[in-house]
Amino acid sequence: MLLGIILLGFILFAILLFNFILKNPIQGSSALLIENVATLPNQEYASVGLPVRLKIPAIGVDSAVISVGLTSDGAMDVPKDPTDVAWFNLGPRPGESGSAVINGHYGWKNNIPAVFDNLHKLREGERISVEDEKGVTTTFIVREIRIYDKDDVALGVFESDDGKAHLNLITCMGDWNQVEKTHSERLVILTDKE
Repeated sequence: MLLGIILLGFILFAILLFNFILKNPIQGSSALLIENVATLPNQEYASVGLPVRLKIPAIGVDSAVISVGLTSDGAMDVPKDPTDVAWFNLGPRPGESGSAVINGHYGWKNNIPAVFDNLHKLREGERISVEDEKGVTTTFIVREIRIYDKDDVALGVFESDDGKAHLNLITCMGDWNQVEKTHSERLVILTDKE
């Protein structure tokens, strides 16, 4: 029964994501639809501070982290500035148990550089760090790199049940669709706390 409920949730997620992309494309966006925020862990955030900086030395990223929730259509919001990244504030903070999610832009309009233009160059084993408001740095190691079609259900990006801390990075990639105003694929970098 639980498997049936989960499967139904994923199907609804895919339908909502498809409808959202068709109706509300965002140029250079890494927006992903969140099917049900209530399923995300509701944790006390006492031990880990709010994320303020993301650093990825391998690709030269040193970016401010802004906090975002959901858009009116149920997608993870994105940063307004192409040089910032956005942390999904309805999930865990980077360093807490579960999957923290940060997104950023790729292929910004008018050839302006975007923070995740080179995210595709990351490799397994490389390090990513997040500094929090308390000045504490948490390091993550790239475990896996996944590419999803823009209409695919991105399983495991926003949740984790292994009791460990993960940080997942999301951006767009692939061909630009002028009609839909979005890229054809989503790049997801899965990491584990060091």
